[in-house]
Amino acid sequence: MGWNFTGALMAIWAMSVMYIGVAMMTTEMASIIEEPGGQYAMAKSILGPLAAFNVWLISVFEYTMLEAADAVVGGDIVSSPNPELSPMPFIILTLLLLTLINYRGIYGTLTLNFFITAAAFASVMFLLGSTDFFDPSRSLIKLGELTDGLPYGLLGVFAAMQFGIWFFLGIEGTAMASSECRKVERALPVGTMIGLLTLLFGAMATWFVCSGLVEAHKLGGSVYPLYDAAVATGKPLVIAVLFAGTVLACLASANGCISDASHAWSALAKDTIMPAYFAAEHPRFGSYYRSIVFLLPISLMFAFTGMLDQIITFSIFSALLVYIITAVMMIRFRKMYPLGTIKRAYISPLHPVPALVTIALASCALFGMFLTYGVNMLSGTLFYALASLWFIKRRRSRLDPGIFVTPSLKKWGKPRA
Repeated sequence: MGWNFTGALMAIWAMSVMYIGVAMMTTEMASIIEEPGGQYAMAKSILGPLAAFNVWLISVFEYTMLEAADAVVGGDIVSSPNPELSPMPFIILTLLLLTLINYRGIYGTLTLNFFITAAAFASVMFLLGSTDFFDPSRSLIKLGELTDGLPYGLLGVFAAMQFGIWFFLGIEGTAMASSECRKVERALPVGTMIGLLTLLFGAMATWFVCSGLVEAHKLGGSVYPLYDAAVATGKPLVIAVLFAGTVLACLASANGCISDASHAWSALAKDTIMPAYFAAEHPRFGSYYRSIVFLLPISLMFAFTGMLDQIITFSIFSALLVYIITAVMMIRFRKMYPLGTIKRAYISPLHPVPALVTIALASCALFGMFLTYGVNMLSGTLFYALASLWFIKRRRSRLDPGIFVTPSLKKWGKPRA
């Protein structure tokens, strides 16, 4: 359901609105906190230890499983010309190489991501131009023949929302790098919004081309729709460019996820909830190298399953939980510290509209996901509930308030509410 042009396009626009709201909220809070850890650093000062632990755990699984899913997709693409080839060597080498790049520091990681993301985006534009969509007499796009409006109605739009998230998943991780920014008030909002606009334009172009070149049922089961669309053109150069472009897109996404997950993991170690061993920075590269290396076997374990739909479903489910918690944090943050009480480098406009819209759209996406992956969602909820009980029983008593809460109180002062 939902894997048709109209339903997917509506879902993409709805999810882009949600991500704009998430970006505005995280930018305001991250510009004040300026700590590595992203939403976790926000939650510990605004919602308390239990919420912070859950945000940390959910974020780590979101990024780690997305990283594994990207590697699996890349492996499937590389092995697609010859089904007898195993994707596992590529998956292993990809994760090892990206781990090494992150090990050598955040600057190299983000620089590499910029160039490979630009190359991947250029390949999508190349595919779009190769279809001659601007000339009806020569266009390869056949939306009228391959699509049928909304065959499942509004239910199809709800079902497509979880797949619309795939285009933007992880962009909120820009808040993880707030401590590395020279001017947080400029870098975070500008970088996040440019990234969102780029992803939105690329997402619309992707579904316009894919829905116009690939039959709906085949598209619904495709692991790499852009590459399938390139094959449908029958042009060898286009196929080769999209082969490389799709692999690069997977590498860029996985590379960023390793950085985000390691920042989240090390942030918890700095606050004494996890062993301080993981908070160490590399003496030369300045990376959280122990966290980066520690998370590698976890991502490899998920990738070895090869169960792409299960991996990405858990990642998306985790992301939606983080977005809802982020919206709750924003509402509480404004009550604790109204405008004018503390200096803000960036102010999210139209509060509380972004928070309420985010909660509503995330809930709609969870409903659509429940239609096909209800058991997975219940299992994920149970896992996080058991993890919360473990934290209350075993780790909460080890918190050092002087490290966990006091710095924020000294910086912001006593909250109003």
